[in-house]
Parts: sequence; C-alpha cells; structure tokens
Amino acid sequence: MDMANALLGRFLGAALAASFLLPLTGCTAGDGAPHGAGDGSPVVVAPGRPGEDARTLSPEQAAKQRPDDSPNAADRSYVRRMIEHHRQALTMSALAPERASADGVKRLAERIAAAQGPEIGAMERWQARYPAPAGDPGGHDHGAMPGMATEQQLRELTDARGADFDRLFLRLMTAHHEGALTMAGQALAQGNNGAVEEMANEVVAVQSAEIHRMRALG
Repeated sequence: MDMANALLGRFLGAALAASFLLPLTGCTAGDGAPHGAGDGSPVVVAPGRPGEDARTLSPEQAAKQRPDDSPNAADRSYVRRMIEHHRQALTMSALAPERASADGVKRLAERIAAAQGPEIGAMERWQARYPAPAGDPGGHDHGAMPGMATEQQLRELTDARGADFDRLFLRLMTAHHEGALTMAGQALAQGNNGAVEEMANEVVAVQSAEIHRMRALG
C-alpha cells in the first residue's frame, strides 16, 4: 500500500535520526589512539554529517542536544482512541471460534487477539507513564474513529454463523484495520513522541499484512 510504504520510509528516517548520539566511555582517533575527557569521565560521540568530523560532547551537552519528544495532543489522542479501537477488534475476534466455519478465519482471529491484546497493555503502560494533563477532555469518541463497527453491525456479526459469519467478519475487520491505518498515519504526521511513533509503525506493518490476508481469504 502507498501509505504503508510512505510510513515505513518515515520510520526508517526516524531510526537514523535516533542514532545521532552514541554514548561511549571513550573514542578512538584515526590512528587508533583513544581520546575523550581528560579525567576519564564518559563522553558522547555525535557523528557529523557527511564530510564533517564527529564531535565529542559531555553527557550534559549531549542531553541538551537531544530532541524533545514530549507527548503532544495528537500522541495522547492516538493512544486513547487506539485502545478502544483494539478492544473492539478483540470483541469481534472472540466470536470466531464458535461461529466461523473457515479455518483461515479462525486462525486470523487468533492472530489478531494475540497481537492486539499485548498492544493494549503497552498503550495503557504508556498512559501511566505520561498521564494526561489537567483539563484534557479524554473520553470515548467512537464516532470519530474510522473503521469502528456500529452496534447494529456487531449484533449482526454475533448472530451470524458459518460462511455468513466468515464473510461479515472479513468485511468488518478489513474496514476496522483500514481505519487503524488512517489513525496511525495521523499520529505519525502530527505526533511528537518516539514511543507512539514506534507503536503506530507497528500497527501499519502488522495490519497492512493482515488486510492482504483477509482479502485473500474473502
């Protein structure tokens, strides 16, 4: 998918940027001789741009040059909404063992549950680490989340059996995953926190692959 490829490129670029500061206890000159702080204290090597020499910084100087990745409103909104989005996927997947007829659909539901359950835990730990500031509206905004199944659609899925369940599950879950990709793209474009960026990229990679699998099953 074009969006998935674009987001993957952004992720690789971020990974390269993250390697800007490399902590070392010393470094080596071109002749192999070590150099660094004269008192033996740790130093940090900041690689230069192409054609430029690396710089040696103190830990304090390096800390000042680290980019600020404090969570912003887009990061908090993504995590809050994606937890609810994932919970609905778990609800839908839990119906498959007793209702699906195709083994492929049952295995897919198992994989979705195995992946998204731990992801919810990781996002809840992120929320505990970065509690919402006072005045944050928070709340449940299902209507604003793309791909969410309606209550009527969930009732229809619950009532379906066999091949009918398989077809409806694949249709609803494909739309659900596509909505997750949209939300991840928004977080990558507007967010600021590195951990949220990693979570969003993971959603893009995993759910893009599952969309292809669901289309093949359908």
